Amino acid sequence: MKSTLYEGLIQYILENQERFYRVAYSYTRHQEDALDAVQSAVCKALEAHESIKNADAVKTWFYKILINECLTVLKKRSRLVLTADAAEQETYCEKGYEQGDDLEQELNKLDIDVQGIIKLRFFEEMSLKEISAITGFNLNTVKTKLYRGLKLLKENIQEADL
Repeated sequence: MKSTLYEGLIQYILENQERFYRVAYSYTRHQEDALDAVQSAVCKALEAHESIKNADAVKTWFYKILINECLTVLKKRSRLVLTADAAEQETYCEKGYEQGDDLEQELNKLDIDVQGIIKLRFFEEMSLKEISAITGFNLNTVKTKLYRGLKLLKENIQEADL
């Protein structure tokens, strides 16, 4: 049973690695940080595969690990002080995440937990129940944060268009 679960986890990771990178990049906005977060999440998942009690919960279990790794990377980055040389370096832009995108800019103005809920719901097409399991928020809290975030996003975009 455990060996088939481990093999299933490996298969799931291999099939969805691009999605994991996309989620990590949406949090970190840096190619190297996103790759580091995905790599750390994969390592932690493989090390802790025995803690999976239900094979159907692999998706939410892994995304929870991935998002926690992304948040860890962001915390580490916020502690770093940029030097003048680092500030002058050209930043990497991922296709589909262009720097000038109004939606992206407005989304980044929202709280990090609201951003995560919106990204998981619309970019990763997850159900509210799955998002609740990943974030650890109550289902009603997820709904409230999602709808309030969407309302703020709509208002901010309409203000920007004026």
